[in-house]
Amino acid sequence: MPGSLFLWPCSGNNDLMSRTLNIDWHARAAQLRPAADAIIDGQAVAAASGQRFDCISPIDGRRLAAVAATDTADVDRAVMAARRVFERGDWSARAPAERKRVLLRFADLISAHGEELALLETLDMGKPIRDSLAVDVPATVRCLRWYAEAIDKLYDQVAPTSQDALALITREPVGVVAAIVPWNFPMIMAAWKIAPVLAAGNSLLLKPSEKSPLTAIRLAELALEAGLPPGVFNVLPGFGNTAGKALALHMDVDCIAFTGSTATGKAIMQYAGQSNLKRCWLECGGKSPNIVMADYPDLPRAARAAADAIFFNQGEMCSAGSRLLVQEPIRADLLAEIARHARSLVPGDPLDPATRVGAIVDEAQLQRVLGYIDSGREQGARLALGGQRVREDTQGFFVEPTIFDAVQPDMRIAREEIFGPVLSAISFDRLEDAVGIGNDSSYGLAAAIWTRDITVAHRTARALRAGVVYVNCYDADDITVPFGGYKQSGIGRDKSLHAFDKYTELKTTWIDLS
Repeated sequence: MPGSLFLWPCSGNNDLMSRTLNIDWHARAAQLRPAADAIIDGQAVAAASGQRFDCISPIDGRRLAAVAATDTADVDRAVMAARRVFERGDWSARAPAERKRVLLRFADLISAHGEELALLETLDMGKPIRDSLAVDVPATVRCLRWYAEAIDKLYDQVAPTSQDALALITREPVGVVAAIVPWNFPMIMAAWKIAPVLAAGNSLLLKPSEKSPLTAIRLAELALEAGLPPGVFNVLPGFGNTAGKALALHMDVDCIAFTGSTATGKAIMQYAGQSNLKRCWLECGGKSPNIVMADYPDLPRAARAAADAIFFNQGEMCSAGSRLLVQEPIRADLLAEIARHARSLVPGDPLDPATRVGAIVDEAQLQRVLGYIDSGREQGARLALGGQRVREDTQGFFVEPTIFDAVQPDMRIAREEIFGPVLSAISFDRLEDAVGIGNDSSYGLAAAIWTRDITVAHRTARALRAGVVYVNCYDADDITVPFGGYKQSGIGRDKSLHAFDKYTELKTTWIDLS
């Protein structure tokens, strides 16, 4: 999902790995004093109510900061600032080349502060520091640079009308955009919204998850330092049922973009309709099938990819390959190889650069994951590996990589999004059965097919109802390709030039030349 996920180990990151090994991340964490106020109209401010909430690290339960808990009053103030600067044209009317310059400077500042941002990300949501450094920070920087470079390369159109008319088709920024982003990839998911929203000339209101708000606040500070006019990029930390709901219902927000659960996405769509019929773009849940055919010749490669597809980022990925559909003749061998790889993915200290599996984001999510593991046992699936909470002595929230075999397609662990390191293995005989099982879901975010037969690959890719289909790989990714899903996995696409469709309006100007 976030782009080139599985980077460790590889030669391109040797220098980075060497550098991180020489850093005492615990000492840096002890010295860290995160910014914890909202950013409204270019200023760091407390919530109007004075309320704050504790930001707790899932690594060891430490209190990282008391963060401003914004609500309706703060949303009103931020929307007013965003609207004022948009109408004034401080950013929206700025030449594309000028917007490009500022966004490139913003990307450079993120890169320069990469170690600080990576540490915030790891402390806030529990992912290993190696991943924050090798994946999250570089992907955020690349996203901003790519959209910055795209700004002055987008052309409008002239329609092929008759000779007595000239019809111009132009893009304009939609106006004030609210973006609500999740906790699993806080910087990357924010960047997927921030970059095209700002590149198109809009004003932005960003609400990070209350579970991981710290990097969003720091990004806004860096954006101001880069030269973004006050009011163009506002950050509203707070809760979904207060700040998030207020944004979705606000009559002066023109567009809302959301990444998170399908249930919350449905509520946001309802709020958009109840208010001003604002544009509503949703990237929601997934329960992605990963189909492995018996003819695929490299089982160790497929097994490693299958393990990474569900255990990377502690399984907290909407595109995770959580349903492994394996053809019966290779089922035992493939699962044995996946288990062998999974045993090396021992949850460890996220501030240790050698750790590859970190902490679950908070206790509520930990209990959710453990509850699904209990459900798998109770419904008759065979627990083949893991299934236990570990490292309890640290006061953190850690779960072993978990594999269930003999899973039936109607079991809860095969149908509901767990958002944790739990793999459900389902066997099949005929490919048609696998495609049917794969498509028998309310979700349609991602899917994969592993086969040596190119005809089978193409036909299966066409048959799978998913926004992204991987062939002989999983989570291959780049900012140049769109990301999003079918069915209840969402509406619209992040990434690529297609993202501009969400944050611009098309205008036709008809000129009579007769």
